[in-house]
Amino acid sequence: MSDTETTLEQPSTPPQPDPSAAVSFSIWPPTQRTRDAVVNRLIETLSAPSVLSKRYGTLSSDESSSAARQIEDEAFSAASSSDGIETLQVYSKEISKRMLDTVKARAAPIPSAEEGVAASVSD
Repeated sequence: MSDTETTLEQPSTPPQPDPSAAVSFSIWPPTQRTRDAVVNRLIETLSAPSVLSKRYGTLSSDESSSAARQIEDEAFSAASSSDGIETLQVYSKEISKRMLDTVKARAAPIPSAEEGVAASVSD
């Protein structure tokens, strides 16, 4: 080849995936990024105005952060004892159940009608 000749290279083609290879992904356990996103969403739900807060009130930022981490951790532990796709369902249900239990426990008790009558009679 002389100095004036140029060579043309063939473009390389990327390797093609093997069509017989099975595609596999795992939904459990969730990544730490996913668990953090769940905690952040719980914090927002517990501390911001919502349908839930109208009934039970909101938690402070510190309370909601602590409660959210505990809720997610307990739900994760409870779900880890399940098998298969049910694991994700258990995780989701446990988060919902524990979130409601948390706000109900922290809500100020509403006096019953009898307590209200008794208080007004004694005044």
